[in-house]
Amino acid sequence: MRYSGLEQFLKDGKAALARGPVALILAEDEVEIASTIRHHQTAGFVAVLLLAHPEITLEPALEGAIHRIDHDVHAEDALVQAVNRLNEAAPGIWFFYCYNAEYLFHPFCETRNVREMLAFHAEERRDAVLSYVIDLYADDLTAFPNAVSLERAHLDKSGYYALGRPDAANHNHPKERQLDFFGGLRWRFEEHIPPARRKIDRIALFRSRPGLVLRPDFTFNDEEYNTYACPWHHNITTAIVSFRTAKALRSNAGSRFDINTFTWRNSVPFEWHSQQLFDLGLMEPGQWF
Repeated sequence: MRYSGLEQFLKDGKAALARGPVALILAEDEVEIASTIRHHQTAGFVAVLLLAHPEITLEPALEGAIHRIDHDVHAEDALVQAVNRLNEAAPGIWFFYCYNAEYLFHPFCETRNVREMLAFHAEERRDAVLSYVIDLYADDLTAFPNAVSLERAHLDKSGYYALGRPDAANHNHPKERQLDFFGGLRWRFEEHIPPARRKIDRIALFRSRPGLVLRPDFTFNDEEYNTYACPWHHNITTAIVSFRTAKALRSNAGSRFDINTFTWRNSVPFEWHSQQLFDLGLMEPGQWF
C-alpha cells in the first residue's frame, strides 16, 4: 500500500501499527532498498514501513508487501521526526528504525526472530535496546565506486572503544550505565565527520509511549532508554551493519578524492552471521541463551 505522506498513513493505514514490532526504513537514495526491506521482513517484523522519495521505484510485489510512504527524506532530522510522530500515534508498540543499506543483527538471529528477542527483553523490564552501528564497505572502490557490495562487504575487526557519557547536571561523574561508542570509518576518517556524528551507538529498538522523544543523536529524553544495561546485569545488545558512512564518504566531494580504499590491516570480510559479531565483541546476548 502506498501513501502520499505520513499523515495519510496515520489516517488510512494505522491498522499496521496495531501490534509490533514494526520496522521503519528511510531510503536516502536507491542503494540496496530491496535487500534492506527483505532482510527485516525475514528478521520477523510484523510490518515494514518505507519512507522514500516519490520518484524511487520498487518492484510491484515488494511494494505490495510493505507500507510505502512518500516523504521528504532530505529534510533536517527526517528520520528522527518520523519516529517521533509514530511514537505519538502508536504508544506501547516496539519500533525499529534504520536507513537503507543498513541491516539489523540480533543475537541468534539465524534461529530466533526479533519478536522472540523483544519478548525476552520485555520480561527483563527493558523498553529499549542498544545497537552498535558497524560500518561496512566494499574492499575495491574501483569496482564498487559507492563502496557498497553485499558480496564483498568488509568491516573493521578492531578499533572500537567507549567513553563515559558526560552528564551536564553532574560534571564530576558521567551518566550512569551510559557510554559513547566509537570506531569504524567514523573513527578512522574522523577528519571528514562532524564531531556530533562520530559516535556509533543508536537506541534503534524501543517501545513507544506518550511523551517519549527521540533526539537527533539517536538517544531518548528518558535516560533509562539510553542505558546499555539494567542495574543488576547486562542486557541484550544488537548490531546494525551499515554501508551508510561509506556511501557518504564516497559521495561527499570533500572526502571522495582523499580516500582510495577503506581497507586496512584490520579489515575482514563480513560473514553475514551473528557469530562473527559475537566473536568481535560487537553484540551481546545478555542473559538470553
